[in-house]
Amino acid sequence: MLGYIGLFTLIVVAVTSSIAASIGILSCLSCSKTGLTTRASVIRTFAILACLFSLISIVILAYAFIVDDFSLSYVSDNSNSQLLMGFKIAATWGGHQGSMLFWVVTLSLWAALITSLQPATIQNNMSGRFHAAWLMQLIVAVFAWFTLLASNPFELNAIMPLEGRDLNPMLQDIGLIIHPPLLYVGYVGFASVLSLALGALFAKADVTEWVPLAKTCTVIAWLFLTAGIAVGSWWAYYELGWGGWWFWDPVENASLLPWLTASALLHTMMLVRERQLVFWSYSLAFVTFCLSILGTFIVRSGVLTSVHAFAVDPTKGFSLLGILTAMFVVAFVTLIYRADSIDTKPIRHFQSRNFLVLLSANLFVLATVVVVFGTFYPMVYELLGFGNISVGAPYFNLLFGPLAIISLFAMGYAPFVRWFSASSDVSAVPAQRRPLAVHLFLSLALALLVVLYYVSHNEVVGAQWSYWALATVWGSLWVLGAHLHMLYKTPIGRRWRSLPFVLAHAGVAVAAFGSVMNAEYSYEVTRKMGPDSQIVFGDYQLTYLDTHLYVARSFSAEQARIEISPIDTPSKSWLALPEKRHYPVRVMNMTEPSMTAFWDGDIYISLGDKIDESHYAVRVQFKAFVRWIWFGALLVCVSGVWVLARKRFFITPIGDKKLVGSSNAI
Repeated sequence: MLGYIGLFTLIVVAVTSSIAASIGILSCLSCSKTGLTTRASVIRTFAILACLFSLISIVILAYAFIVDDFSLSYVSDNSNSQLLMGFKIAATWGGHQGSMLFWVVTLSLWAALITSLQPATIQNNMSGRFHAAWLMQLIVAVFAWFTLLASNPFELNAIMPLEGRDLNPMLQDIGLIIHPPLLYVGYVGFASVLSLALGALFAKADVTEWVPLAKTCTVIAWLFLTAGIAVGSWWAYYELGWGGWWFWDPVENASLLPWLTASALLHTMMLVRERQLVFWSYSLAFVTFCLSILGTFIVRSGVLTSVHAFAVDPTKGFSLLGILTAMFVVAFVTLIYRADSIDTKPIRHFQSRNFLVLLSANLFVLATVVVVFGTFYPMVYELLGFGNISVGAPYFNLLFGPLAIISLFAMGYAPFVRWFSASSDVSAVPAQRRPLAVHLFLSLALALLVVLYYVSHNEVVGAQWSYWALATVWGSLWVLGAHLHMLYKTPIGRRWRSLPFVLAHAGVAVAAFGSVMNAEYSYEVTRKMGPDSQIVFGDYQLTYLDTHLYVARSFSAEQARIEISPIDTPSKSWLALPEKRHYPVRVMNMTEPSMTAFWDGDIYISLGDKIDESHYAVRVQFKAFVRWIWFGALLVCVSGVWVLARKRFFITPIGDKKLVGSSNAI
């Protein structure tokens, strides 16, 4: 019964969104503005209905998991009666069909939001928002029909099983509850940005009319995507047992691509009110959501090997590729057609934040090209019949690293220059060479001290001099010092306006520092250990105390108890509890590592294969400065929340001649 009700609600979503989109399309074909308000009201009604029924649909699927309704194929494939309740609910979006339904739900929520934001006082903007509303409904309809026809989560089993296959043990973690929803809200949020931009082009609306709302949507989506990527990297770090936080996996790259272009879009939007980088803003608005669909294609098609892949049915993936192509072509053909009517002005001041915005946009786009090429080159190489080839971390690190370092120095330069309007005098460029040189020299000296100290202190474990570490640490300290200098020079009453700018760039600098130190100065050993055995690991002594066996609801485990104590102060100690778990339903073994945190890194211990009755191959790693990466990501997220909390970000008078948002906005 639940399957039929859920299927009915999903059909209602597809039909109502299709009707709303059809009204919009017919309005475009008729070219009549008569009754525009009435048509907008009808579209709004259908959008709310689609949103309501999509929520009912996902609730029904979640309830089917809760009550163990194994008549649904999707439930029986991804759940079990012994699964914990939290994981049963999270399993709703833990597989292919459920994740596509979650996409439809999130799209419907964004569509209802955009449709309900119809301005009553600005009539010349009504048509632009009208087009954005029906375009969002068109996107909802496309994905709703795709889910119905190709990825139906309410499909019934021919023979009802007595028990489910259980959720993949790698997904039985709180990360499944948090990570996918954050990513989906981020991915789908960029659909609203595309719709607002394309709707403005359809209506021949001024660019300043769609950007304020689109900027708010971009910040919200970018914030959720940033948090989702950060949570995902943490999940990979503690769950997979490898000790890595980023593997340049195709699906990881898929989430990075729209984040890069969205970051570029946030920067270019700041100059739109000055009529600068207008085409950049339009293009990035289109590309970002297309890259979100591309990420979905990677996950669903199975054409690329990934530990994240949900499906291995290329027909489903290539349907998504067709949707992506259609959106990309329509968006850019419209932009080219309207190009002559778009007013844009050049950036004439090279020593200005305006130029740095352009430079940052180019760096973000170049980084996107690097990631796209490295991710899809093996697939294209194989399709052309040349054989199999793999592109791994060396390629990405070699090309991505220099771009990151250049970006750090560009960020550090920003506080020493100011914004210029398009009509400003070219000769009025301020010179702040003395404080710039002082900060550049001090940050270099401090970077040398940091790297030399860390190398000398860890020479016993093989730490060596690294120019990559020096350059990145220099850039990170340069960013932090320059922004602190800017805050110090800013009047107290205006410092709050600078905080989003400072927090975002400081977060990137801290994350970059943690990344390079983690890459260059982590180390590991693998030893045979059992009860009463000891090893020396860097400045610490590890003592294997005993092995504890226990049985949980859905798995059994062998838990090692290992004492960690500093060699110079053996009275102080920490207890590490790495595990080997066995999941009987899926017949899978999982490694659950232990992580003991210190200010400069984690001692990361994972149990390997069992050598005899009481001894294991134990892998002990020191992951240098790894938590600094997530602290930097947290600062970046706080900057986004700060921006959204500022009322002036949401309401910007049309007559305001200042840059969109704030001169210090992200």
